[in-house]
Amino acid sequence: MKLFRKLVILSHRYLGIVFSLLVMMWFASGVVMMYAGGLPRLTPQELLLRQAPLDLARVQLTPEQAAEQLAVDGVRGRVTLASVMNRPAYRMGGTTVFADTGDVLEEVGVEQSRAIAGAFMDVPVDRVKFAGTLTDVDQWTLLESRLLPLHKFGVADDVGTELYVSAESASVVMRTTSRSRALSWAGVIPHWLYFTALRTNQPLWYQVVVWLSVAACIVTVLGLILGVTQYRRTRPFKLSAAVPYAGWMKWHYVTGVVFGVFTLTWAFSGLISMEPFAWTRAEGMQVRRDTFSGGPLELARFGPVDAAALHGLAGDRVIKEIELLRIHDRHYYAVRSAPAVQTDDVRRERLHQPYPVNGRMERERILVDAETLQVREPFSQTSIVSRLQASLPDAPIVGQELLTDYDSYYYSRNRLTPLPVLRVQFADPAETWVYIDPETSATLAQIPRLARYERWLFNGLHSLDFAFWYNRRPLWDIGMITLCIGGFASSAIGLFMGVRRMRRAGARKVKAWTEAPSSPATAPRAARSSVR
Repeated sequence: MKLFRKLVILSHRYLGIVFSLLVMMWFASGVVMMYAGGLPRLTPQELLLRQAPLDLARVQLTPEQAAEQLAVDGVRGRVTLASVMNRPAYRMGGTTVFADTGDVLEEVGVEQSRAIAGAFMDVPVDRVKFAGTLTDVDQWTLLESRLLPLHKFGVADDVGTELYVSAESASVVMRTTSRSRALSWAGVIPHWLYFTALRTNQPLWYQVVVWLSVAACIVTVLGLILGVTQYRRTRPFKLSAAVPYAGWMKWHYVTGVVFGVFTLTWAFSGLISMEPFAWTRAEGMQVRRDTFSGGPLELARFGPVDAAALHGLAGDRVIKEIELLRIHDRHYYAVRSAPAVQTDDVRRERLHQPYPVNGRMERERILVDAETLQVREPFSQTSIVSRLQASLPDAPIVGQELLTDYDSYYYSRNRLTPLPVLRVQFADPAETWVYIDPETSATLAQIPRLARYERWLFNGLHSLDFAFWYNRRPLWDIGMITLCIGGFASSAIGLFMGVRRMRRAGARKVKAWTEAPSSPATAPRAARSSVR
């Protein structure tokens, strides 16, 4: 038992010296991320707000005529009509066709991109300075590699804005400010080790994060073991007698016992977020893409744009974008207007979840039948469920409910994802739950049983994401910050004592070496000669 205890003490001490600074960084950056969120990104709301109004009167081509300008068979991906370089243009997959002339957009150069950046920020072009063309990602475009090359510009404004313009799509794809960059360096970058040189090597980054998380778990478990084995039972209880330490060691013991469990759950849930186990990567039943569309988009079903009718339906709202959709075998225009106000919704949402929840609540969108030009009401629950049953005949439906509020798996902290939502539960082997937007019949989430478990193991443990207090501010903030400070303090004290112990041990060895008398075998040659 003594040998086991000694091994645990030495392992915890020296592993703690190595990994305490990392754990301290995780706690400190985690507090920053509570308010700053993840890496800077350009939200769809900001894009619509800054985008030029769509001049429907200048549209001369139907979607089918625009597609004929492309040297490809069929159009894949989203098809939208929006303003590009102050001209109406169809975006079809990764290609842009101007709707006034039928010209296909070529890659834009630096000067054209500068004008696009100036218009986006509503500043004169002479305040936009070219900073270079990216052919490889930098710190702020790690997730935008598919959009390369990008022209980077600095804007002479009060917030240190930097913009990235896609040479292929002639649109701004990223905006950062001095504040968002600084907060990222204090928060998400060190927390997730999102350093460019490491993050661009995905296999290496994955292994580094996984094994550092494992190491943090091991150090914490060893500390908790010592918290039990070193404890002295006293009757009546007296802290000074129960804790066999004094000074800084006593405080390290107390904070480790009190906050160690939370440190372990945070390290373990961080490990789970990397999905290192097969069950964390298990997929459930997948709803086919054509389940609710009925087939591919038929551009011939969209005639010439009726500008007057669409503006009449939009009322006093300025049309910014029109998306072409096929839903339940009919074709529709999703007409989007600019949001009333710009909202900073990035920092408030969960930064990781084991399953995607797609879609945004779009209050400024109306769905218009392409044939009748009538506004479409939400699709009925019966029609949605019947299509699901026809598409998945081998997966019995065991439950369906139209939710008017979020449940424990489909939710948004800032209430950004659509409501109401139809939840359909299947008796497939993975026990999948499917969430569908009645307004568009879009599949918003597909969550198998194992992903629901993972939701609690990560979001529950890592963010204390439990309904009874997760949405109760500032109680959640106080609890999280208190626990982070406690974990940080325990690690900092341990690091301080470990370094001090190593310095003392090193000093003793140096002193012993310098004060040790020289033996004849090791004495200098001159000294040995004088003896003779």
